[in-house]
Amino acid sequence: MRNFVTILLAMFFACCSSDNDTQAETLKNSNEMIMNITIGGVTHAVTLVDNVATQALLAKLQNGSITVALNTNGDFEIWGSLGFSLPTADEYINGQPGDVVLYSGSNICIFYGDNAYSYTRLGKIEGLSADALKTFLKGGQSNISVTLSLPAATGISRVNTSAEKNTCYSLSGQRVERPMRGIFIKNGKKVVL
Repeated sequence: MRNFVTILLAMFFACCSSDNDTQAETLKNSNEMIMNITIGGVTHAVTLVDNVATQALLAKLQNGSITVALNTNGDFEIWGSLGFSLPTADEYINGQPGDVVLYSGSNICIFYGDNAYSYTRLGKIEGLSADALKTFLKGGQSNISVTLSLPAATGISRVNTSAEKNTCYSLSGQRVERPMRGIFIKNGKKVVL
């Protein structure tokens, strides 16, 4: 029982600790690195691979979202300049629908069709068919406004309270008249009874 309570407390304090870490560090430490792509008010997640380019891109996104204008090339991708260069790890890739790649170090390409060339792999949009990707990416159009961003951080970053002194509250914020056992908030601090 004591081990269970220790594990529970460790998980609780980890979840409720101050959020001083950056979003990129949080994403890096999770099983998947995620970036959002927003076009026309619709957002889809990109599962990023872990390489020098994505590490540099995540660092850039820490300063805020990046909006670029992309254009259709052929009938298989939208692409355009990021406005800055990223380190490359080019390899010959058979690009498939949903693949997001870096071309020549400073151009982003997002496929809704197939193409093979030397790119640096960035990630993939999962769960959309080729037709749905073409619609989302506005394939066939020019000057497509695309915003790259990090997902919103989750967790508790700060607790503001106007709670009464010596009153206990549950972890969900409910006032507890007679706390018996468990973890509670009392005078703005976590306590175990």
